[in-house]
Amino acid sequence: MLEIKHLNKSFGSRKIITDLNLVIEDKKTLAIVGPSGGGKTTLLRCLAGLETIDSGELLLDGKVFHPDEMENASQIVGIVFQDFQLFPHLSVLENITLAPEMVLKKSKKEAAKDVEPLIEQLQIDNLIQQYPYQLSGGQKQRVAIARALAMKPRILGYDEPTSALDPELRQEVENLITSLKKSGMTQIIVTHDLAFAEKVADQMLKVAPVK
Repeated sequence: MLEIKHLNKSFGSRKIITDLNLVIEDKKTLAIVGPSGGGKTTLLRCLAGLETIDSGELLLDGKVFHPDEMENASQIVGIVFQDFQLFPHLSVLENITLAPEMVLKKSKKEAAKDVEPLIEQLQIDNLIQQYPYQLSGGQKQRVAIARALAMKPRILGYDEPTSALDPELRQEVENLITSLKKSGMTQIIVTHDLAFAEKVADQMLKVAPVK
């Protein structure tokens, strides 16, 4: 269980998140919904250690943790970025195994073996030798999810996973999130798409820009 207590975050004089309190139960899906400027992505980045919080506490299973101070923060919250952020010069397999090799110090062979079930689950086994420029938007989404899951995070976060996708790919992302939920993955979805959020989420947090 992830608990957020009295979290505050500002950029200069601009308040982004003010006194946020939230509990995310294991194996549940939270959707953070609202317009741009409401702090949705900032909150996700704070949980993943990509931004520092100004004040407040983050607790995992009742124990305080500081993701911005952790070497392997992505093992707590892994993020699937809106633009996927795949390395163009690396193959699909190399993109997926890079972090386990560099951060977890696994050998190439060990890392490749460990991600085989992920590759099969996400149905990208026919893509592993291709490069990002050869992939469709939906395929890149699956590779980005596999890359995040390769670090075995407790929680998987998505930043606007349906942004700019056509209805068919939107449905594919919905199916993926539902499938991962059934496998027991705790998920946090940042989205402006209320209809999508209502379909996939157990819990909803609606945010608005702080005035």
